[in-house]
Amino acid sequence: MPVTSSTFTLSKQEAGFRLKSSREYGQAGFGGVLSLVLTLVLLLNSFRWDDGGVKPVMLTVASAYLLFTLLQGIAYLLIRRDLLRHGEISKSTRRLGYLLLPSLLTVNLFVGMAAFQLIKRRPNALYILAGYTVITTLLVFALSVLNLFKPYVADTFLLGMLLLLIAAGIQLISLLLIAKYGDRDQLPGWMAIVAIALITTVLLGNLFALFLGTLILAKLRDRGHTSGSKMNNVIDRLSRSSTSMLGLFFIIFLFSVSVSSYMTFDYSMAIDNNYSAILQPPSLTYPLGTDNYGRCLFSRIVFGARISLVVGFLSTLLPVIVGGTLGAISGYYGRRTDNLIMRVLDILYAIPALLLAIAIIAAFGASTVNLILALSVAAIPTYARTMRANVMLVSTLEYVQAARAFGSSDFTILFKHIVPNSIAPMIVKSTLTIGSAVIATSSLSYLGLGVEPHIPEWGNILKLGSAYLETHSFTAIYPGLAIIALVLSFNFLGDGLRDALDPKLD
Repeated sequence: MPVTSSTFTLSKQEAGFRLKSSREYGQAGFGGVLSLVLTLVLLLNSFRWDDGGVKPVMLTVASAYLLFTLLQGIAYLLIRRDLLRHGEISKSTRRLGYLLLPSLLTVNLFVGMAAFQLIKRRPNALYILAGYTVITTLLVFALSVLNLFKPYVADTFLLGMLLLLIAAGIQLISLLLIAKYGDRDQLPGWMAIVAIALITTVLLGNLFALFLGTLILAKLRDRGHTSGSKMNNVIDRLSRSSTSMLGLFFIIFLFSVSVSSYMTFDYSMAIDNNYSAILQPPSLTYPLGTDNYGRCLFSRIVFGARISLVVGFLSTLLPVIVGGTLGAISGYYGRRTDNLIMRVLDILYAIPALLLAIAIIAAFGASTVNLILALSVAAIPTYARTMRANVMLVSTLEYVQAARAFGSSDFTILFKHIVPNSIAPMIVKSTLTIGSAVIATSSLSYLGLGVEPHIPEWGNILKLGSAYLETHSFTAIYPGLAIIALVLSFNFLGDGLRDALDPKLD
């Protein structure tokens, strides 16, 4: 009996390890659950509860989501069966991924991402990035197509859509080439042309294309031995977390929409009053309805993403640079320098960040620039403390002592040897605090202390919509969901980067 119990325990542990170590199994379960949730939401919104009727378009989309959710559930069960029986996924199960790929036509990204990983037996960093690159551009294109139902489109709409199609074509060709040659230790030399073409498509805001092109060039230059392999390892670890990749995808998608909207969206739809369309419910013409001035909520949220991303990034970048520099100098020189810098920052740290931001804006006026400066000043002490601790730790390592023995200057030792090896925790911290900056931006705008009231920013949109929560709740729900999704995305990404950049995993 003890032997039987031990054998059962061992087999159970082995089964758990097989399932947990499978990237495809985790992605299939994650994608299936989220697809099921979206299916239920769409089904609930397919019925008109006031008169018992149905919305044909919404019901069609919900039916398509239901179909692909069921197929995803079948794929999940087959993957589980194959892993438990054979320890690997069979070819027949992987072919099911091709049936799931058309889910991208319904903008079911969760099933589509799972399909991309299921098709490839050993998806490497290049393949994963290429898949996300194509999906991002196609989704931006699909979102931009909705402008065709509006009364008018931007003058550069056709040009923007053409450029998106060209970018999607380049990225799709790159995906096919990477699927064929990406597993090789050394890529063909002509892949440099593919990398350059990919990097040019970043002009439309798809940062996945920039990462992919840079990784290809790194592998071609270093032949997979130095920086290329390090980037591969980081991306491979990050891609093992479905939530982290979902967060990164949503952030880059929003950024790409924000950049592309300069050509595909008409700004007047977001700022011009239209009293004939006040508080319209969601429809093809107005996908998210209109506000109390008849302005398109869909367009306002798209343009509001620019403000949230710009303020979030800049209000984090400035304290990273200033606070990081002060923390590096303080941690390296120590003694009086350390005492002087840190005591001044302690005074700043003692002031509540939000109150300091309100005081700065109240003194200099509400504007985007003042908002960025207000949020940046309050965050400097936290980054200085983080960098100081990292520098003090790295300064004791042997290669730093060797650099001193060779007579290197303090500037060289600090900024060539110490700071580059102390920057990883700063990157992780910055991704986690950008979400806080987004919340602070929306909060200050909601209070009338953020960006100018006429600018479509999520906090301003939420403020106007909060007055109609009982009668037209969608005016507040959609901007609120946008804020929640962006903050969660940065938090998910920060958690994934913390594991991906952990040197103990090397």
